[in-house]
Amino acid sequence: MQTLNWIDWVVLITTLLVIVGYGTWKTKGSSTVQDYVRGGNTTKWWTIGLSVMATQASAITFLSTTGQAFSDGMGFVQFYFGLPIAMVIICIVFIPLYHRLKVYTAYEFLENRFDLKTRSLAAILFLIQRGLAAGITIFAPAIILSVVLGWNITYLNIAIGILVIIYTVTGGTKAVTVTQKQQMFVIFAGMLAALFIILGLIPEDVSFTEAVDIAGATGRMEVLDFSFDLENRYTVWSGLIGGTFLMLSYFGTDQSQVQRYLSGKSMKEMQMGLIFNGLLKVPMQFFILLVGIMVFVFYQFNPAPLNFIDASTKTVLTSEYSKQYQDLQQKQNQLFNKKKELSLLFSQNNDTSIKTTLLHLDSIEKTYRLESKYLIKRAIDTVYANQYDNLKNELQVIDNKKSDIYNIKKEELKDLYKASAKDTQTNDRDYMFISFILKYLPKGLIGLLLAVILSAAMSSTASEINALATITSIDLYGRNLKDEKDEKHMVKATKIFTLVWGIVAIIIACFANLAENLIQLVNIIGSIFYGNVLGIFLLAFFFKFVRANAVFFAALITQTIVIAGWWFDWMPYLWLNLFGCVLVILIAFVIQFFAVQNDKTIKT
Repeated sequence: MQTLNWIDWVVLITTLLVIVGYGTWKTKGSSTVQDYVRGGNTTKWWTIGLSVMATQASAITFLSTTGQAFSDGMGFVQFYFGLPIAMVIICIVFIPLYHRLKVYTAYEFLENRFDLKTRSLAAILFLIQRGLAAGITIFAPAIILSVVLGWNITYLNIAIGILVIIYTVTGGTKAVTVTQKQQMFVIFAGMLAALFIILGLIPEDVSFTEAVDIAGATGRMEVLDFSFDLENRYTVWSGLIGGTFLMLSYFGTDQSQVQRYLSGKSMKEMQMGLIFNGLLKVPMQFFILLVGIMVFVFYQFNPAPLNFIDASTKTVLTSEYSKQYQDLQQKQNQLFNKKKELSLLFSQNNDTSIKTTLLHLDSIEKTYRLESKYLIKRAIDTVYANQYDNLKNELQVIDNKKSDIYNIKKEELKDLYKASAKDTQTNDRDYMFISFILKYLPKGLIGLLLAVILSAAMSSTASEINALATITSIDLYGRNLKDEKDEKHMVKATKIFTLVWGIVAIIIACFANLAENLIQLVNIIGSIFYGNVLGIFLLAFFFKFVRANAVFFAALITQTIVIAGWWFDWMPYLWLNLFGCVLVILIAFVIQFFAVQNDKTIKT
């Protein structure tokens, strides 16, 4: 476990309190739905652009993306290739329509075009996927900080959630937007400082260009993949096609993003804000991946652990697998000495034979890391098995008494059974960057980068619960009230729903589990729902002959098929966006065709 210096505590706590305090003070007193939900339509384009970026750039972005680059290289940036295309389409099609109709939510338009049940279905699909994502954006930094720093994960989940709830309930959309500007400043400053420090830690006789060459020798600088292999998750084509559909869905129909630009001062400000995001987002992701690449280069000249989770290493070293793990560590140390020597040679002489050798050594190290994960998993399973047997024996002793102790032990046994199925302490990719920060960066900067991680978590979560509350209040609660309520009542209801969704997000975070890579988990959840919702909107925009019932039932059928496709792994998750979008359109066409034929038959 790592401990923070008092300087880091001061930087971390001061940064977070200033952001929360400023957001609360600056935006208190929203008395109308227009002010609370759309921020009074006073937001300038650069604020919209930063707010849109901050909403998407959660803590997962910085923890998982750097880990992704460390393990697999720059190829993940292809995921964002469709984003600029999507921004242009949204500016041309979506924004003019939303602005003309003066909607508070994206789903109001669906009722105007179709009917209430279609609007409600799209809103409910949003609530499901975004509610899950809100919990994950809290959970991601919480579980990592809890493992690395020894902080209680439940308390962390609650603390992050409460900080977000305070200013989001108080100021609504304007509070989210205002605080996101400060958060993005902290994020940019922290990541820039981290990159310069990392470059300073690399040997002096290795320049930045040579560091990039070393990373390139192991294939980590291969940005573009033009293959059509569906087994390859990230390619130019999956990014341009699947990514465009995902980004169209996310920025065009997801209320957490739509609400950011609906607060714009004018339609032009909204459009400029999205174009600003489209121009800056890909370079930003490239930069974050580059930070992960430079950490990889740093570890070519400094020993790296087999697993970046210290608690996992401690567990395996105190188990019966200790000798095997130590042998593996020794092999990696020998491998490191060869890598260090060859990396220095390669930086001075870009020799093809050295490059081939470095690539080979890198593949061997990946094998060692896989073996270490296997040993750690075995060690953890053994620990849980022993604890499980001990608890079962205790239960047998007190079984006849049926006392409170029995019930407590029974619950412990259930929790232990669940915990034994977890794989959280072997998947260390998301822990790489935070581990590096705590071990190698100077005091003060550690606190700043922890503030970056928590600020990113807060900005995304704030946008999400703000959007969830708006959809619940406007699309479900307000729309289904028999008597129309005044502005004061609706603002109060939206604040209550904000509080409720904040609590729900905290609860989901407390019961979440770590996936192989958190940023992929969030994108997978989105891909399961976004294609279907985008298809509904495209039907509304461009296919006037398709009526409400056809769309409603097509959406239900499509969502079932897409979930089945994800469950049975029919295709990489990015393609689910295109699949769901096309499928709902085709099914709606078929249903509408038969409905028309049936009407003709009845009339004749």
